[in-house]
Amino acid sequence: MTRLHRAALLVVNVLAAVVPATVRAQDTTVKWVPLNGVYDPRRDKVSIVIMPINGAFGDSVRRIISRDLDNSDRFTVIAIDSADPNALKAQGAVAGINYPLFAHLSAAVVVQITPVATGLHVALHDVPGAKVLNVNEFALSGAGLSRDWRLGVHRVSDEIERWVTGARGIAATRIAYVRGTSMRIIDSDGADEITVPTDEGSVSPAWNPAGNMIVYSTIGANSHITIIDVATGRSRPLIGPTRNTTYVTPIFTPDGKSIVYARAGDNGSDLFVVSASGGDTPRRITTGQGTENTSPTPGPDGRRFVFMSGRTGHPELYITDADGANAQVLTDYEQSEKNFRADPDWSPDGRIIAYSERTRDHFQIRTVLATGSTPKYLTSDGENEQPSWAPDSRHLVFTSTRTGVRQLWILDVESNRVRQLTSSAGARLAAWSPRLTP
Repeated sequence: MTRLHRAALLVVNVLAAVVPATVRAQDTTVKWVPLNGVYDPRRDKVSIVIMPINGAFGDSVRRIISRDLDNSDRFTVIAIDSADPNALKAQGAVAGINYPLFAHLSAAVVVQITPVATGLHVALHDVPGAKVLNVNEFALSGAGLSRDWRLGVHRVSDEIERWVTGARGIAATRIAYVRGTSMRIIDSDGADEITVPTDEGSVSPAWNPAGNMIVYSTIGANSHITIIDVATGRSRPLIGPTRNTTYVTPIFTPDGKSIVYARAGDNGSDLFVVSASGGDTPRRITTGQGTENTSPTPGPDGRRFVFMSGRTGHPELYITDADGANAQVLTDYEQSEKNFRADPDWSPDGRIIAYSERTRDHFQIRTVLATGSTPKYLTSDGENEQPSWAPDSRHLVFTSTRTGVRQLWILDVESNRVRQLTSSAGARLAAWSPRLTP
C-alpha cells in the first residue's frame, strides 16, 4: 500500500468516526442531482459538505451557511468534523479536494471557503465529476458577527444554492412581525432580532419591493398609516388620523409606488389606494355598502389583487382588477354561514394564494391556485393563521399555537417540514421581506 493510499484511508477512518451513523450507513454509490439545471425540488435533495474554514470567524461562517442550506429544504448537509481543512484535501504536487473521500460519504458537492481581505473566496466542487464547478469572491460589510456581516454570509448561502439548483436561496431575507405592543425584525434563520421604532399600537407590517421600507398601520383612537425607513429608523406619516376611522392592512404595490389599504368607519370598510410618496388624494377601489373589505394583496404583476370581503354575509376571498372591477369570489367551495376565510397572501410567482380558514373553531392554513382549484390543507396541529410567502414561493411563515403559545413557524409547502422561528410568546402578523442586499 502506498503512502498516499494509507493517508487517504486514515482520513476516511477518522471521518467515519465522527460522521453520524445514518450517514455512514448510506450506500457508497453516489446518487445526486445532475448540476445542469435539471432539478425537481419536490423530490430531490443534494448531498453537500461544507469544508471547515480557517480564520477568526470561520466556524461561525460554516455554521451559518450549513444552517441556511438545511433550512432551504433543498440540501442534505453531511456533517464532518476536522480541525484541519488540509486533512480533507488531496495530497501531491497540486493540492485539491480529496474527491474519492467525499464520494465515499455520498456527497454530490463540496463547498470550500477561504477568508480573504474583503470577505470570502468560495469554490464549489462537483464530487462525481472531480472538478470545480464555480468560483467567486463575496464581500462582507460590517464587523464580524454584525447584522450586515451576517446578511453577507446569508447571501453566500443563497448563491451556493443558485449554483447547485438554479434557484437563488432565501437566507438573505428578514421577517417583520408584531409581539405585544412592538414591531420586530428577525433574520430568516431566527437570529439577530431587533425592535423597530414604531408608533404605539403598530400592526400589519408590509415590506416594499426593495426591502428598505415597511408600511404599517396603528390601532386605537388615532389610527394612521406610517412608512418607516428600516436602515435609519426614520418614519413619515402617510394617512390619518381621521376621526371615527380605522386604517388597517396597508401593503405596497409590486412597483413600490403605491399603498393599498383598508379604511374602516361606521359603514363597514373599503379598499383605497394612495401614492407611497403621499400628497395625493386616496382613491376608493371597492364599494362595500356596509360590509367589510380588507386585507388586500396584489398579484406579482400588479394588475389584480386578492382581498377579504363579507359582502355575502361571511368572510370569503375575492380576486379583482387593480381598479376594483370584475371582483369574483375565489373561495367558492363548501359554502356555509360559518365560513371565515381571511389573511390572503399571493405567492411571488403568481401561482398560489395562501390564507387562513376557520375550521372547528380553529384557524388553519390552506392554499388555492390563483386560477381556482380544490384548496389544500397545510396545517392541522394547533391554531395556525396569518401566512406570508417567502420570495421563493415555497416557504411560508405563519402564526401557530402548536407549542401552547403564539409563535412564528416556517413551513416548506413541498415537503411539509416545519421549523420554529421565534422563541418569545405572542408573535403574530409576520411579513417576509424580499431578498436583501447588505
